[in-house]
Amino acid sequence: MLTFEEKMAIIEEFGELTKKEVSLGRVNFHYEESLYDKKNVVYHLHPNGNGFVYAGEIEGCPADDRGMVNIRDYSETELRNIVREAIDSLASTPAEKNPVFEEWMNNGDFSLFLMREDDGYNVYAGEILEGAFNSYEEAANFLEEEGFSRI
Repeated sequence: MLTFEEKMAIIEEFGELTKKEVSLGRVNFHYEESLYDKKNVVYHLHPNGNGFVYAGEIEGCPADDRGMVNIRDYSETELRNIVREAIDSLASTPAEKNPVFEEWMNNGDFSLFLMREDDGYNVYAGEILEGAFNSYEEAANFLEEEGFSRI
C-alpha cells in the first residue's frame, strides 16, 4: 500500500488538478475545467492512506452509488491510471466518449445520418437537421417509422 505522501506526490503530478485541504488532515483534488457538475477527482485523501477517486463517468469501472472508488490499496500504476481516466472522463462530452455516426437508407435510396452530438442524437439529411432526440432509441424509432433502416 502506498503511503499518504506517495499518493500525494503521484496526484500532484497532474497539473490540471487543484489541491483543496479539508478537515481532519484530508485533501481533495478538483478538476476545475470539468464539463460536468462534478469537479472532485480525488476525495478525502486521508493521512492513513484511505481516499476515493471519482469514477462515475468512467465506463466499466465499478464504483459506489456516489461514483467513487476506494484507492486505499492501489499501486502506483493503478492510482496514476484511475486519476488520468477520471480527469479524461470529466473533460469529454458524452458524444466524445461514445460517438455514434450511422447511415440509414430507405427503399428510394435516400440516406439520412444519425449522429450523437453533445448529450443527444440528431438526424441529418446532408447538412440539414431533420430531427433532434434525447436518446438513441427515439432517433432509431423515428427513422424506422419513416421507412429507413440502418446500413
